[in-house]
Amino acid sequence: MRRNRKVKILATIGPASSSEEMLKKLFEAGADVFRINMSHTDHELMRTLVGRIRAVEAAVGRPIGILADLQGPKLRVGKFANVKEALTVGQTFTLDDNPEPGTSSRVYLPHPEILSSVEAGHRLLIDDGKLQLKAIKSDGKSITCTVVAGTGISDKKGVSLPDTDLPVGALTEKDRADLDAVLAASVDWVALSFVQRPEDLAEARKIARGRALIMAKIEKPQAVARLPEIIELSDALMVARGDLGVEMPLEAVPGIQKQITRAARRAGKPVVIATQMLESMITAPVPTRAEVSDVSIAVFEGADAIMLSAESAAGAYPVEAVAMMDRIATKVETDPTYAGIINAQRSEPEATGADAISLAAREIAETLKLSAIITYTASGTTGLRAARERPQVPIVALSPIVNTARRLSLLWGTHCVVSEDAIDLDDMVDRACRIALDEGFGKPGDRVIITAGVPLRTPGSTNMLRIAYVGSETH
Repeated sequence: MRRNRKVKILATIGPASSSEEMLKKLFEAGADVFRINMSHTDHELMRTLVGRIRAVEAAVGRPIGILADLQGPKLRVGKFANVKEALTVGQTFTLDDNPEPGTSSRVYLPHPEILSSVEAGHRLLIDDGKLQLKAIKSDGKSITCTVVAGTGISDKKGVSLPDTDLPVGALTEKDRADLDAVLAASVDWVALSFVQRPEDLAEARKIARGRALIMAKIEKPQAVARLPEIIELSDALMVARGDLGVEMPLEAVPGIQKQITRAARRAGKPVVIATQMLESMITAPVPTRAEVSDVSIAVFEGADAIMLSAESAAGAYPVEAVAMMDRIATKVETDPTYAGIINAQRSEPEATGADAISLAAREIAETLKLSAIITYTASGTTGLRAARERPQVPIVALSPIVNTARRLSLLWGTHCVVSEDAIDLDDMVDRACRIALDEGFGKPGDRVIITAGVPLRTPGSTNMLRIAYVGSETH
């Protein structure tokens, strides 16, 4: 089954979509990668879901990627004597290290790292910004604040700190346990939440040791400020617009989304746009016009993947949401303006043989109107470079390693096929042409361009281009 679009769809699994039957329906509707949210999934359920996805993969005969999304540090206030308290703008309110139940003037904050890091003038946003506080003074044991906006606070509400750089990493004890579990279950991608600095990625990389690729979720102003360094250390980025829109002005989020998308494309790293893309389809069978426009903007921008969260995890219309996203993306990619917008954002290749080969493959394929670019890739690097060029023709990535094919299923324009390794150059050309024919990327007499590294099975050595006729060189 080949997709008729370049952008990929990432669907979150949840109560509405966790059965094997429903997972198969979501794949058939257009889902390319499945996301398991570890905030709501224990290890036993995670292993069950991975098993069901692999069963669907075997049934459909296509590699399917799995992304495990770690919860990250969840900062929350304590409990109140009356569960909730009314506040007024201008009043003083204190967060402190006293574990007694809260009142209308104070509450316990069980995070000493916040108490020691917040300075006068810093903002504290409670309950996704519904309550806004501004610190007046802090002594390491308590933070005295003024209520700037909002009228109430209740038990266990989340705390966001847009102005404060916390001296804690992105991995909590729960995250470390979850990371060990998802790596043992052989997931393909791991997403890190609330990344603040490049060092936050180092620990996850050290634990993963290449067993899964690491995706940095950009949802804090500190991460936006250090984006180039974070891109350097990550394998992919997610524009997590939910928390980004709490910690930064909402009106800044669209511009930041574009900046992140373009920076990731320049670096040849996949980028996912996430949160509230078809939010109304949690309860309605059709999206709003604004949501359709939002999805289309991400596709026009050249994002590798667009993501559904509660729409597919807990909504009333999970299959319809995936199908709608598929239809929007497919329509955008056939729009007369699409190719021009994608081409205008291309960046110069790096001065390496592999980048030059990928650039040449795209230019030759588009000039000669070839049917496909076929890349042999063991590690996935050649596939990444081919996708970075955003060619108008499809990319078929052939890999003898199933894990590589699954990882590349997130990649823009890339159709992944698990194929036995070629014996020699002739076998490689024969195999590529035969797969192009079998997978519907060419008919007898069509031409394809093949890129690979010679000698074969040498990672990162892409140095060969070959134009071949489908049908005439297959046996």
